[in-house]
Amino acid sequence: MTIHSLYIYDRHCACVYYQDWHRTNRPRPAVEGGILPAVSLAVFPRQEEPALDSTLALTTPRSTLSSASGVVVAVNDDVPRSPLPQPPSAASTSHPQASSAALPFHEEAKLVYGVVLSLRNMIKKISGRDEQFVNYRTSTYKLHLYETLSGYKFVILSDPEADSLRFVLRQIYAGPFLEYVVRNPLMGMDSREHGIDNEYFRAGTDRLIRSLTVFQ
Repeated sequence: MTIHSLYIYDRHCACVYYQDWHRTNRPRPAVEGGILPAVSLAVFPRQEEPALDSTLALTTPRSTLSSASGVVVAVNDDVPRSPLPQPPSAASTSHPQASSAALPFHEEAKLVYGVVLSLRNMIKKISGRDEQFVNYRTSTYKLHLYETLSGYKFVILSDPEADSLRFVLRQIYAGPFLEYVVRNPLMGMDSREHGIDNEYFRAGTDRLIRSLTVFQ
């Protein structure tokens, strides 16, 4: 058994965080403007680096080498933060070339949210408002949901034989999420302009997931 990926959606229905572990069929990068910045570098729209003239290599703002002294002076790249470094064995297989049949990430994130919202509403209408949608299973994966009172939705995709991981989603919320996101005065919790750009949260979530017996 294993855990494939984690999605977090805010109260505005936007995917604000994504992280994956054992995933073989990777999504294609989202289109420009399809997702919020800093959701995940792995699915952020690719930007072509402009070719630099060799005669200007030491005078451009990106230069890190002083032509006079040969001393490293500055780096000023305004790009999303990189994900956690991975061991060589994982790095070689974690980001294979995306399949041509794979969906762009912004479409995949909308599909996941749409399924969650549809099943959640269906259960409330059929079974009553006291019933909650917590998970469903297919032949290839199992989806687990935990929703907070403030409207954030935590979704994990796992092996179909895994037991309920709702308690894990609650641990992510009560642990790293409250500690590094909610209680962080620099995080805009009601912003529609940025994802969860916090490496402490990413590291804490990664440690929690990797410590589970279901994670292999």
